[in-house]
Amino acid sequence: MTKISPESGGEVEMQVFSSLTADVSFASNKFPKYKLGPDIQVLEEIENNNKGPPLKDVIVQETTELTEQHTRLSVRDLASKFDKNLSAAAKLSNEAKLREVASLEGHVLLKKLRDALEFLKGRFAGQNKEAVEKAISMVEALAVKLTQKEGELIQEKFEVKKLLNFLKQASEDAKKLVNQERSFACAEIDSARAVVQRIGDALEEQERICQTSGKQEMEDMMEEVQEARRIKLMHQPSKVMDMEHELRALRIEIREKSTVSLKLQTELLMNKRAEENKFLPYEISGSETLGSILRVQPCSEEATELTKCPIQWYRLSSECSRREPIVGANKFVYAPEPIDVGRVLQVDILSNGLKICVTTAGPIDPASGLENYVETLLRKSNSEFHVVVSQMNGRNYSSHSTHAFHIGKTRMKLCRGWITKARDCYSGSMQFCGFRGGGNSAAKSLYWQPRKGQTFVLVFESERERNGALVLARKYALDCNVMLAGPDDDALV
Repeated sequence: MTKISPESGGEVEMQVFSSLTADVSFASNKFPKYKLGPDIQVLEEIENNNKGPPLKDVIVQETTELTEQHTRLSVRDLASKFDKNLSAAAKLSNEAKLREVASLEGHVLLKKLRDALEFLKGRFAGQNKEAVEKAISMVEALAVKLTQKEGELIQEKFEVKKLLNFLKQASEDAKKLVNQERSFACAEIDSARAVVQRIGDALEEQERICQTSGKQEMEDMMEEVQEARRIKLMHQPSKVMDMEHELRALRIEIREKSTVSLKLQTELLMNKRAEENKFLPYEISGSETLGSILRVQPCSEEATELTKCPIQWYRLSSECSRREPIVGANKFVYAPEPIDVGRVLQVDILSNGLKICVTTAGPIDPASGLENYVETLLRKSNSEFHVVVSQMNGRNYSSHSTHAFHIGKTRMKLCRGWITKARDCYSGSMQFCGFRGGGNSAAKSLYWQPRKGQTFVLVFESERERNGALVLARKYALDCNVMLAGPDDDALV
């Protein structure tokens, strides 16, 4: 900094200000934009508007005022410029912290600035002197802030040092743990190598034994093959071929005869039952196919009216050695369901104290296309059917509106619009079978008991939908380990 003596004139004052600007780094070398008010007070910049004086007059006036202010060498300009660049000083301070630059230069700079302001304080008087004193107070406040920031920096350095010690200790602990785990891993690797060595020795021993035994077996097999070749050479090849053709022809003939024999047995059984039923006063009419309706009707004038006779339907086993009663099937009309396929049906009629047994001519045949229909339903996660509720809890249901019957993989649901009538998962208390109460729509109806105390009789749109719903629900229930059938039908599923 240039030394300033009291005897210096205006030229010396210019040297003082040039030295100050050399020590203090400002963001810009231009004068700040301001306006002077009464008593040489610095006012904020007034925004230009369209109603103000012309721009040329304003520039001339400000140029004149700035020239006068420059000749007076006001210290307020220096203080304003110092305040405006306070943020730049803060940024420089942060950079100094990051680079760990000593803060002694800041104190030296502030001391030089304060000495210069003290010198100027003695040179000015009046308002200029007060401005210099205010600048001195601002410099002292800045020094205090610098001291505070140094204290914060010291505290931060202490925390960083503490964190560094902690990290060093953690690193040492991690190294110890790694060394310990490495030793454990080495021990396990050595143990595994020993086990692998033992296994390798055992495999080599087993391989040697297998090679020895394999050679012996190969020799035995070669001897057997040679013996077989010798035996084959002893026979004439033409005779062997003829015998093979004869055997093949005999197999085909036996297969055909067995098929014909089964057909004949079935026809004989049907004829036998027809002969037995020929002399009975009642007979079973209807197609013996799934989806049809079987009816018991009188075939003799001496037969009693069926309305006065108790009736019970039965299922016969494939050998016709055992029959199971169909619970609830006590009407003269019965619609077979999928569980009856392949079984012979029989009905007992109690007429005038005598029990008359009438049997179907043959077993119930499956419905055509039902398997493909069920496979199509199984591809869906939830199958929906349109049904009409005929009975609810044993009573006739007055409303004949259409309901939606859903069969899912874990439960079944009956609803009408947003109202749910029943919804239950597959369980041991659930019953699901064909309707056994007779009627013209028996082939389209089924009986559903979701839980004890709640029953429904549902009428489907077609026989195929009714039988498909029965098969689908029983497959899903079987996947849930539940045997879904009608009353006392669990043993037949």
